[in-house]
Amino acid sequence: MQLLLRRLYNGGFNHLKRTSSLLCKAPRAVGHPSLTRSCSVAAAKLSSEDATKSPELSDAHRKPDPAHELQRHQHHDSHMSAYQDFAKANDEYVATFGDKGNLPLPPSKKLLIVTCMDARLNPYAYLGIKEGEAHIVRNAGGVAKEALRSIVISQRLLGTREIAVFHHTGCGMVTFDTPKLRALVKESDPGNEALAGAVDEIDFLEFQSLEDSVKEDVKFLQENPLVLPGTKVTGWVYEVETGKIHRIV
Repeated sequence: MQLLLRRLYNGGFNHLKRTSSLLCKAPRAVGHPSLTRSCSVAAAKLSSEDATKSPELSDAHRKPDPAHELQRHQHHDSHMSAYQDFAKANDEYVATFGDKGNLPLPPSKKLLIVTCMDARLNPYAYLGIKEGEAHIVRNAGGVAKEALRSIVISQRLLGTREIAVFHHTGCGMVTFDTPKLRALVKESDPGNEALAGAVDEIDFLEFQSLEDSVKEDVKFLQENPLVLPGTKVTGWVYEVETGKIHRIV
């Protein structure tokens, strides 16, 4: 009798597991939030129970599907409202603002830094720079070519005479190339000719070698006629793993 009950239980469990698997695929097609949430809860419970029955299946459940992970983060991010924290944080900042309102417009160190937009980078902190001392231009990768407009304004109108280029380890710019990114954008809205034409106009300025990219940017600035003659240009790498900086050029 116990053997019969065990077989019935296992058969029902396996059927439920297969049904849950089918349901988990459905939200990807229809994109309904409530289905996605309920499916995730059910899958988590099944995975937990299954871990005690089959280590092999348990490992398979733990291995992330990159596409699913991206979808999950995008779904989560769509509900984030970071701006709601702005007012409170600003009140705290204003309370210790002091006399910063009297700082002059030109940066006192006559320094301009070009660096990446990566959220892990805080050049004010790791370079010991304070408000009013330097211009910091940020873009994807910290690419000098894209920063050129700001460099001209900084030098010609606001008196900077030194440029430091900072790239960093773990940079996303080494993970893709322009054709692939253009294709990804186009695939997001097939048939949209305006989008396709617009993205084809963009060179995303990716690079493959971190140190080579720093050297190329420094050379670009040293040879560019729009950069003032005599400008001191240096190139650096910041280590996101340790916080250390290393001069390359």
